[in-house]
Amino acid sequence: MSHPPALQGVRIADFTIHAAGPFCTHLLSQLGAQCIKIESRSRPDAFRKPHAVYGRMTAATFDQVSANKLSVRLNLKQADAVVLARRLVALSDIAAESFRPGVMQRLGLGFESLCEVKPDLVMLSLSASGQYGPDSHFAGYAPLFGAWGGLGWMSGYSDGPPVEMRHVMDHSAGLHAALAAVAALHQRRRTGQPQHVDVAAREVASAMIGDALVLASLGQVAERPGNSDPGFAPSGVYATAQPDRWLSLAVRDDAQWQALSRVVGDGREHPELERADERLRRRDQVDQLVGRWLRERDADATARALQQQGVCAHVSWTMRDIADDPHLRARGAVVEVVSPDIESRPVVGAPVRLAQTEGMGIRRLTPALGQDEDYVFGELLGLSAEQRRDLEQREVIF
Repeated sequence: MSHPPALQGVRIADFTIHAAGPFCTHLLSQLGAQCIKIESRSRPDAFRKPHAVYGRMTAATFDQVSANKLSVRLNLKQADAVVLARRLVALSDIAAESFRPGVMQRLGLGFESLCEVKPDLVMLSLSASGQYGPDSHFAGYAPLFGAWGGLGWMSGYSDGPPVEMRHVMDHSAGLHAALAAVAALHQRRRTGQPQHVDVAAREVASAMIGDALVLASLGQVAERPGNSDPGFAPSGVYATAQPDRWLSLAVRDDAQWQALSRVVGDGREHPELERADERLRRRDQVDQLVGRWLRERDADATARALQQQGVCAHVSWTMRDIADDPHLRARGAVVEVVSPDIESRPVVGAPVRLAQTEGMGIRRLTPALGQDEDYVFGELLGLSAEQRRDLEQREVIF
């Protein structure tokens, strides 16, 4: 017997902006939560704009974190809009926001204030440095989270600069926030008490570099590893015969090294590289040798041949590879969703599976600004058509 989505019946009043917060609520919506995104015409989400750099004049970045959501307009600079926002929170389980600390309080939508209308509220606040502490007032965006949390310093090549971390930081912070929100919902179910979830994106980055911090505590400076791995060689991404068709490869033991040599080797013996400890010591020599072996080979055919021999290898896929992959489509990781403006569009589906659950994942594409006001303002909040016209004329709904 199949069951409805895990979070069906959970409603989220979504005040989040940009990427990290919206990615959190996007994940929860894929698990079945009803997510109502609150924006205004005067201050729409900064990502609700065209991005010609992505090759399309629609908001690709916004689409990626806004599918499934409902959209309403509320101009929170107006007191009557705040009243409506509070009424919406009163009908919700979670209020999610990703402003700087203090913004929601100034709007009259802080945790304590919202608990007056929703005594068992779960409020999620996702910010750069958390809701308190000496740095809590600092603004931030994805590259700063990684830089601030040390992850940027640990990414890149040892002879190069730190690497700017973008989407991985927004998505990692959003993923942690989604997990924390679900935990808070579970605690509320047990205790009936409200909960304010405080997620700091820079702390999410720091949580990923625990081994480097341990080394630092021992007086050792961790180096940026690039594509290499401290435990085995070869390990990296290597050029092949096709331009921009790279092969990701990791050889974990001597048997895999021998298999690699048989499949792509040059026919010569390399006794000095037969043992793993010697390959690690001669890492540069190994990389040059493997790079020479692979430079004239077909990436996809080589990856298949190595996989058949038990060697960890795969082409570094492009977005087109992922969109067309039959395995991902069979698992529902990439699905086609119909949109009003085009026949269908491939989108990334839910990254988890619950065997006895149906209806998870992407069910609808990005809403237009204010697209769902008939349902939210009319059915949920019970506003009449006349009341809504008055609020629109006064730019409360705007």
